[in-house]
Amino acid sequence: MDDRAEEVQRVLEAIDALTEGEPPEARAKRLTELLKSVGEKVRRERRDAVLEMVARGMSYRQIADASGISFGRVRQIIADDPDVKPSAE
Repeated sequence: MDDRAEEVQRVLEAIDALTEGEPPEARAKRLTELLKSVGEKVRRERRDAVLEMVARGMSYRQIADASGISFGRVRQIIADDPDVKPSAE
């Protein structure tokens, strides 16, 4: 297993440990809070990476191919940032 896969596995194990032994109500609440915060963090990090690729001069299609997300999602991420001038692509 490479280092990144091991890191992901450690995060998944930490999530399991976080809710271990809790009743389902508490577990659901804690996991909902975790999902919100992690989701926001991941979206911000992905947006920052996409905007960095834009700044490097990559096309939307190149960004989509390099990042494994759809062209439409790239456009949406970029359109949501007020500091980026839309491309004609």
